[in-house]
Amino acid sequence: MFANLKGLFSPTNKDLRKRILFTLVCLAIYALGTNIIVPGAKSITKNIGFLELLNLMSGGSLKNFSIFALGVMPYISATIITQLFQMDIIPYFKELKEQGATGQQKLNRINRYLGILFAIIQGYVFSYAFLNNAGSMEIVKTTLYLTAGTSFLLWLGDEITRKGIGNGMSLIIMAGIVNTLPNTFITAFRELVLSASYSTWTGIILFALFVAIYILIVVGVIYTQGAERRVPIQYSNRTTGAYGGEKSFIPIKLNASGVVPVIFASAIIGIPSLIGEVIKNDAFNKFVDKYIVYTSYTGFLIYMFLIFLFGYFYTLLQLNPDEMAENLDKNRGYIPGVTPGEKTSKHLKFVITRVTVVGTLFLMILAAMPIIFSKITSLSSITSLGGTGLLIVVGVALETYKQLESSIVSRSYTGRRKGRMRRR
Repeated sequence: MFANLKGLFSPTNKDLRKRILFTLVCLAIYALGTNIIVPGAKSITKNIGFLELLNLMSGGSLKNFSIFALGVMPYISATIITQLFQMDIIPYFKELKEQGATGQQKLNRINRYLGILFAIIQGYVFSYAFLNNAGSMEIVKTTLYLTAGTSFLLWLGDEITRKGIGNGMSLIIMAGIVNTLPNTFITAFRELVLSASYSTWTGIILFALFVAIYILIVVGVIYTQGAERRVPIQYSNRTTGAYGGEKSFIPIKLNASGVVPVIFASAIIGIPSLIGEVIKNDAFNKFVDKYIVYTSYTGFLIYMFLIFLFGYFYTLLQLNPDEMAENLDKNRGYIPGVTPGEKTSKHLKFVITRVTVVGTLFLMILAAMPIIFSKITSLSSITSLGGTGLLIVVGVALETYKQLESSIVSRSYTGRRKGRMRRR
């Protein structure tokens, strides 16, 4: 798997090593910022419920109440909204999607402006909810600090995407989670082995089972990211036996949406907890704790349903059967036994739907395992959130590795080609 990475140390890949170093420096700056507390604020010591997930994704910044307390979640929220708008809800956004690279640039700009607007709103909400007895000016100042922190992270993420390796926003989320994952295992060991809740051997067995679940999550994510359904295609201007009988196909991933559904579902289900912190209504907070928080039975079902919903629709958004059928027709390609045009579109939609349902159900199982284990063993919420975090970390790491590998292979091929041309 890592054989292609040997070329990373080749003299021709010096600029690639610089990109990796630039990425690591940017992530180090982010890690440093998670420990810079907003002037005049104090760390949050009380339990913040499902907002613990936001704290996890921001590298513990929310509880520290650092300048990066909001992380890039306002941008993620903006992305969710604009992607939903592209599903023929608002014609303007659908037109932007159909414009290709130009439309994508406009969508990215809208996402950033909308993300900053959400950062202002969330920054004000957090300042009001967690700064006790703060005056109006102090709340406004804190809101500006938090908004500036998110704006800086958006810029940093863009710089990583342009000058580094991988998707900047995803890597920032990944870095925040990696920063808190060790504490997940320490907490689990303390509560299972060192506490008086279980006998020593029972605690050790449970902790070993806990580690095994996390290993299964890693293996499961790797499997779902690599598995794909190949739809065979032929071209009217090529013969089947040409070039050694090579066959073309459309690869449809088992989980084309990656860990995006988990991030989206986590962001949505955390909203009621945030509202509860603001309105400070005991009845509402009790309702949220009893029915909405993921540790409750209904909250768990809602969380699983949201993962399935986002997984299904996000995949159909990314893999549009009509566009795929149209592109096949333009390139004079067809699926054997299927009439080009509308029937090809319906066939592709049928295949994508079946594959997506299986892939999303598998993702739901991976997300559910640590939550169920924590519920059975009465572990604290940080352990189950760590499972969700690990899903995101492995997914982002795999995507970054694939991008790095493709860059090395592409450069190696280009180098060999130039060498052959010079010899001629």
